[in-house]
Amino acid sequence: MKILVVEDEKDLNRLICKELESDGYLVDCCFDGVSAYDYLTLEDYDGAILDVMLPGMDGFEVLRRARKDGISIPVLFLSAKGEIKDIVNGLDIGADDYMVKPFHFQELLARVRVMVRKKADVHENIYRCGDLVMDCNLHQVWRGEREIELSPKEYAVLLYLIRNQNIVLTRDQIEANIWDSEQGGYSNVIDVYIRYLRKKIDHDEDFKMIQTVRGVGYILKSQ
Repeated sequence: MKILVVEDEKDLNRLICKELESDGYLVDCCFDGVSAYDYLTLEDYDGAILDVMLPGMDGFEVLRRARKDGISIPVLFLSAKGEIKDIVNGLDIGADDYMVKPFHFQELLARVRVMVRKKADVHENIYRCGDLVMDCNLHQVWRGEREIELSPKEYAVLLYLIRNQNIVLTRDQIEANIWDSEQGGYSNVIDVYIRYLRKKIDHDEDFKMIQTVRGVGYILKSQ
């Protein structure tokens, strides 16, 4: 499952992302309200953790606009604004939960699990591309009748590819969604992981699903 973390305190943002990743989630992060709205409109998330006091656009306004646009993903507000009127406001505009800082990470993770179950449907967590199947509930990958064992990073790269199947993805897009964007410089590593995936997914197969688009990036094709 994929979670968006929106928190302008960068150290706290990194800590939340690290805890979520340790709990098995894929995570995107950003630090301001305008970027948060863009992420929510461009990507399909299983849930979002949203601060209220954000630069550019506050979290309440981000959620108002998202709900107006028909974006129904579960949202948990995580904020230092802990007055009853703030909590009621957040819930009234469409949040699924509201936590007040400071908080315990174990409680946050528990609330995230509850939150994403509201969206989780077994069918929503199975991705298919041709005869390739990713079952995110069981964390299994199949090509036809053949089960494929993947490392956590290989799994994350393939999940991003299959979520965007038949769309050309640049190395920068893959890097931004799989690795810490502030570290950067992973283009060669991306090529390495694509090579790993090709050996496991396309080996001895007549149709090669992972294809290179010269000068641009990669595409996972269904046929």
